[in-house]
Formats: sequence, C-alpha cells, structure tokens
Amino acid sequence: MSAPPSPDEGLSAADLAAKYGLAVSGARPGLVEYVRQLWGRRHFILAFSQAKLTAQYSQAKLGQLWQVATPLLNAAVYFLIFGLILKADRGMEREVYIPFLVTGVFVFTFTQSSVMAGVRAISGNLGLVRALHFPRAALPISFSLQQLQQLLFSMIVLFVVAVGFGSYPRLSWLLIIPVLVLQFLFNTGLAMIMARMGAKTPDLAQLMPFVMRTWMYASGVMFSIPLMLEEHPKWIADVLQYNPAAIYMDLMRFALIDGYGPASKVLPPHVWAVAGGWAVLVAVGGFVYFWKAEERYGRG
Repeated sequence: MSAPPSPDEGLSAADLAAKYGLAVSGARPGLVEYVRQLWGRRHFILAFSQAKLTAQYSQAKLGQLWQVATPLLNAAVYFLIFGLILKADRGMEREVYIPFLVTGVFVFTFTQSSVMAGVRAISGNLGLVRALHFPRAALPISFSLQQLQQLLFSMIVLFVVAVGFGSYPRLSWLLIIPVLVLQFLFNTGLAMIMARMGAKTPDLAQLMPFVMRTWMYASGVMFSIPLMLEEHPKWIADVLQYNPAAIYMDLMRFALIDGYGPASKVLPPHVWAVAGGWAVLVAVGGFVYFWKAEERYGRG
C-alpha cells in the first residue's frame, strides 16, 4: 500500500521556508535591527576590547608599558633620522618640533593600529565567528575601541612631553576630546572596510604595512607639509593636508602645542568641517559596506 502524498509535495524550498516560518541561518538582518543587535552587545564589545588590550603584552616583562614605549621609541628613531640628520624640522623650534613629532607618531599610530587590527578582525577570529551568533561588526568596533584605550594611556606621556617642552595646559586642550571622537569614528569605519576586505582576501594583511607606511610619509608625521613643500606647487600641499590622517594630527597638534598653528590661535571652520566630514563619511559608509556582507563572514 503506497503512502499518502505529502501535503508539501511539489513545494519549492522557498515555499517550504515561508510555510513553516524558517529563516536562513546567519541571514543578514535589516540595518536598523542590526544596529539594535550591536547595541545589545555593547558590554561584550567593551569586555572583548579590554581583554585583548590586557593580553596584547601579557608575555612581555614590561607588560602594558610597551603601549607607551613602542610609539616613543618610534618617535625617537624618527627624530634621529628626520630631525637631526635630514633636518626635516625646516627651522621649526626644538620646543615645538619634538612635541610636533611625538604627537604625530601617537595620533597616526592610532589609525594605523586600528586599520591593521581591522584587516584581521574576521579572518583572525574565525573560531569565534563560526561558533557564536552575534553581529560581526562587533569585532572591528571592539578592535578600534582597544586602540582608543591604548592611545588614552599614551596621552599621559604625550601631555608630559608637551609640558616638558613648554606647552602648558590651556583651554585649547579641551579640543582634544572632539578630535579623538572624530578620529575614533573615522578609524572604526576604516576598520570595518578593511575587515570585510580582509575576510575575503587574507593576503591583504601582508600588503597593508606598505600601504600604511606610504600613508604615514604622505601625512606629515615627521615634517610640516607646508614647510617641506614650499618650493612645490601649492595644490600638492593642499591635497596632502586634507587627507584625514593629516587633518586629525594637525587638529591635535593645534590643541596641544603652544606656538603651533595660526597666530590667531583659531583654526578656520572648514578644517573642523573636513574632519567631521571624513569621520561621518567613513564611519557610515564603512558600517553599511561591512553590514552588506554580514551573512558571508566565516563561511568556507
């Protein structure tokens, strides 16, 4: 006796899923729902970033001191090469150039580290991505937050360097807060862009150090762009000065260093507008770009 025909016979997979309320495992939620899920994981994001920060130098005898020592050593090397040998200070007073250089190194390292961490955010955490269900954007956001916490430790040393070379606390130091907020938004968006690209092309992690080194040299970390390019067409200096890394470094230098920036001590409003524009454009664009590939992360 043959079995009675199934009531589902002839239905397609899509029809069956609709009939029984089934959904694709790991399907991408809507953008608003995705943001809501991320907010619900905010405690995980913070805890994960703090755990990564603690573990970063856990095997080193000096431990967390390397968070400060590494950029300081980089600044010392750049000062030796660019400040003393190549004379890249271009007549800038020593009391201004050393804080100028240290600030540039610390601020650019914030962006550089966020980008490098973002490249490996998915590809370096496949076990976590495949084992647990959570919004994958939590990973690049967490890594950017880790780098922000590391920079905040370094800021203590940066303040000491500034004061040691005659730049004492003043009202402009309060501008450091909005600068860091804007740079964090920019870095997070860039980290999400790189996380999606790195998830698809793991070899990108080998290429990015060269890209970041080129970006560093083009952003005026070790020298003042207008002074260094004063004998070249003005548009070249303008293009380099409006790149986001240079914008955030200059805003931080203006806020922190006495004797740096315009004599009026007031930056043109368009500088802040450009800084905010870069932050919003890259943060929103990077978030949407990352979200669009949400269901593909961690798959074969």
